[in-house]
Amino acid sequence: MRGSVDGLASSLPIGEQLPAVFAEDELAQRFVEGLDEVLAPILAVLDCLDAYFTPSLAPMDHTRWLGGWVGAETDGGEPEDRLRRAVAAAARLHRIRGTREGLAEAVRLGFGVVPDISESGGAAWSSEPLGPVPGTARPHLTVTLRLPRPTPADRHRLDVLVAAARPAHMPYTTEVIATDGTATEGNQPS
Repeated sequence: MRGSVDGLASSLPIGEQLPAVFAEDELAQRFVEGLDEVLAPILAVLDCLDAYFTPSLAPMDHTRWLGGWVGAETDGGEPEDRLRRAVAAAARLHRIRGTREGLAEAVRLGFGVVPDISESGGAAWSSEPLGPVPGTARPHLTVTLRLPRPTPADRHRLDVLVAAARPAHMPYTTEVIATDGTATEGNQPS
């Protein structure tokens, strides 16, 4: 977390607030200068506290900590800009979790690419009762991601991300495809 900063001046020096009898005392002034040096980093943090809760402005170590507070789904290996975007979007992602939009946004934040998502369900209406039901009887979700140079780690990351962001009742399949057309199948948990 935050440490001391050499040469950081206090925004509120104690020596200037002492009564006149101590303001002229050299020993008292030197004593409170030591306190100013200890308190300066604390006052600096408090002066810009709102920046510590803004992912785009907070120091990197605090952004990771803030990500834990808001439940941002990160694996610790993201580049700085991707981590900041994930922390900023965490609250919104929690609201839309389990939806197609939420899944697409989670994958986009994790990989920087919008996935192709296909579901087995459908919706239709008919003026006649007992009409055909759209979709298939068993729910299923397929998430396809196109990357320039996919690795097995990408497939694993996609699988973990989809498992966390999909609707809880839905079995799924993940697929990572190179932009040149080669595919690697992901897991299909039951």
